[in-house]
Amino acid sequence: MKTDFRANASPDIKMMFLIKRKPGTTREQLLAYWFAHHMPGTIKAMGDVARGYVGTVFKADTADDYPWDGVAQMFLKKPLKTPLEGFGARPADSFHELVQPYFGWATREYLVLDGSEFLPVRPLTLNAPFPTTRSGFFKVTHLVKSIPGADHDTLNAYWLSDHASMVADLMRQVGGFHFAVGISLEPDDAPYAGIEEFYFHEPAAWKRYQELVAPDALSQWCSEADSHTLFADTEFVAIPV
Repeated sequence: MKTDFRANASPDIKMMFLIKRKPGTTREQLLAYWFAHHMPGTIKAMGDVARGYVGTVFKADTADDYPWDGVAQMFLKKPLKTPLEGFGARPADSFHELVQPYFGWATREYLVLDGSEFLPVRPLTLNAPFPTTRSGFFKVTHLVKSIPGADHDTLNAYWLSDHASMVADLMRQVGGFHFAVGISLEPDDAPYAGIEEFYFHEPAAWKRYQELVAPDALSQWCSEADSHTLFADTEFVAIPV
């Protein structure tokens, strides 16, 4: 049975940037340089433009199994232009020297379950207030790949109605507190049709969710083999949303 909910569309564009370190770069180096060397410059450059900038650090055991170490997400009024060589191909800071060139793609976020009270932002007090970190949650990021020739209008309509309603019901049952769907604005040119982000208080809640969830009609438009599920328990907050 469907839950009566309203998925609120963000007025902003949510740019996604998947991050992968270069061979020979350790995960610890990536995290240190991202936080200490890249984010302060981004805050200075984008602080008057971006409504938010959050970086998700995927857990090491999953990052070793799939070629992404994290994702940077930036809320803007309009999409950023995609450079021909990819961001960082010509390094602008020490972080760029450690990561592979990356490209962004634009999405529109739809908030199904809010739960923002469980995702507080605590600015630093003895240093510059941002970037800061937050943890104390278990985050699941699902990168959804569509099959060739998928009807994205039909896919998205179902995704944001029946599928989102079903997920909201199950998350409430297991204690999940935040669920958002990001729909790619140019799916034919994007690496994924969209992204789902689930937040739980603990990994056991995600396990209970998996025990309850069953495939639905969304699977007819999506490639499970080319979609990816990654986990995190820490986020960088450079510009609070």
